[in-house]
Amino acid sequence: MTTLHDTNYRGFASDNYAGAHPEVLAAIADANGGHQIAYGEDVYTARLQEVMREHFGDQAEAFPVFNGTGANVTALTSVLPRWGAVIATSTAHIHTDENGAPERISGLKLLTVPTPDGKLTPELIDREAWGWGDEHRAQPLAVSITQTTELGTLYSVDEVRAIADHVHSKGMVLHMDGARISNAAAALDVPLREFTTDAGVDILSFGGTKNGLLYGEAIVLLNPDVSDGLVFLRKLNMQLASKMRFVSAQLIALLSDDLYRRSASHANVMAAHLRYSLDNAIADGLVSNLSFSQETTANAVFAVLPNESSDRLKQKFRFYDWDRAANEVRWMTAFDTTEADVDAFVAAIVEELGPNPSVE
Repeated sequence: MTTLHDTNYRGFASDNYAGAHPEVLAAIADANGGHQIAYGEDVYTARLQEVMREHFGDQAEAFPVFNGTGANVTALTSVLPRWGAVIATSTAHIHTDENGAPERISGLKLLTVPTPDGKLTPELIDREAWGWGDEHRAQPLAVSITQTTELGTLYSVDEVRAIADHVHSKGMVLHMDGARISNAAAALDVPLREFTTDAGVDILSFGGTKNGLLYGEAIVLLNPDVSDGLVFLRKLNMQLASKMRFVSAQLIALLSDDLYRRSASHANVMAAHLRYSLDNAIADGLVSNLSFSQETTANAVFAVLPNESSDRLKQKFRFYDWDRAANEVRWMTAFDTTEADVDAFVAAIVEELGPNPSVE
């Protein structure tokens, strides 16, 4: 087939825009050929269980699924009764970007808490962690945190552990939306299990698509005591792949030879390079009307600049408005973002916004 797009083009809208990592594509090809039992009874899915346990502990059990929404909805459904509710931030993906799927498909209630940096704390959780036994209130029985957060910020190991301890003390379950969990591991420079299993997370949505997979994520059950029926719910929620070997093979490749960390670390470094270059441009008076609304800890940069300038820049480099009323945008880097890509984007921003005439 003729290639229909410019393979040299890079944008800064989302790490979802990147293609599949060559090592992942090779894994798919290696898994092809011949017959394997469908619906997860294949040797690749069996091997994936071993690989996941190497990273998350001997008790871990993985359930490959198609996408992140499916992972979140199915995971949360498995830990809640029909009357259960989930506490999350008001910016959580399950609240803002999944078209009501947790509530419509699972029937669960989301109890959201505003937070300026996308992170929950025990104190913020307590704003909604009440009313147990009150038949008029959905029962808060789970908490969901995102690592890294939707605002590009990062929970430390101690912060996750403090939340887990607090959640468990109230008899609730802790879910982690790990759509960008690899970026978190690279930024924290710790093993995956240190801020998940060892920190008290009960169930995890493990992301792969944003870090080089063609498609596919996994629910990883870290505490077998909190969840029931995942093997049935995955099918019920339309997340059971018939040719599961191809999802499992990708996840094996991602978790082998540190590919998950190598790819995510590169994306993080490119975001840091973007932020550093623009910070210097501001300090040197090369741009005006540009500021940043969040820390840059992984592969996201949140910036504030005039909407009309954003609109002109988007004609050259695709990215998303985050909060147009606040002139806030999000710039994302990926495993295949190059330093030259970043430098070209910085040059376009400088051309659009600078120089600052007030700086001598």
